[in-house]
Amino acid sequence: MSSTFDKNLLPQFDSVKDNDEEILWTGKPKFIPYIFSGLGSGLFTLAFGIIWLLVNFNIKPDKTEGSFQYFWLFGLIPLLQGLYVFLNRLLSFSNTAYGYSNKRVMMRTGFIGTDFKTIDYDKISDIEVTVNIIERMYNVGSIRFFSGRTKTDEGNTNKLYDVWYAIEKPYEVFKMVKQTSVDIKTDFNYPNALRPDTNPGYKTKYNKKNY
Repeated sequence: MSSTFDKNLLPQFDSVKDNDEEILWTGKPKFIPYIFSGLGSGLFTLAFGIIWLLVNFNIKPDKTEGSFQYFWLFGLIPLLQGLYVFLNRLLSFSNTAYGYSNKRVMMRTGFIGTDFKTIDYDKISDIEVTVNIIERMYNVGSIRFFSGRTKTDEGNTNKLYDVWYAIEKPYEVFKMVKQTSVDIKTDFNYPNALRPDTNPGYKTKYNKKNY
């Protein structure tokens, strides 16, 4: 199985790469689906704000029901929230890259500065691949990593995922990173049973398989 390894992106992870770490895959999202897909509530709030303002544009305030400024905030606030999410993706695209190594998965993004997020394989409990309508149009998809983070909202606990958005050949990359995660965690948990007697323990090098 072929991969989408982009060697030109390797230097983008040099500042967080360990000396004995080998990057096995790197890639960038596709521009249009990255900008518009995965926004979810961001797109909803943007659309809601625009519709709210358009519908109420010609409505005159009723002074007996409070300040008209607060009435307009119902449309303006979600509009600004949606624009922020959209602009953040637009401006951060050129600095966004994903990768995984023989130790962890990596994410790079940011438009003011450069932000890195890495997750060691032993922290990852679930990996998923998803393809929404916009991504399907561009033959890309997203890979989601769950490492135990949750958010509680009004009594409901939701999982928080770290995501590689809009990458090419998502199913192939998903299989490779998932297999690498299994190999590394198995090797870590059962080193003596899986390594030959002449092997110098944890100093061995992970050899990437071709899937």
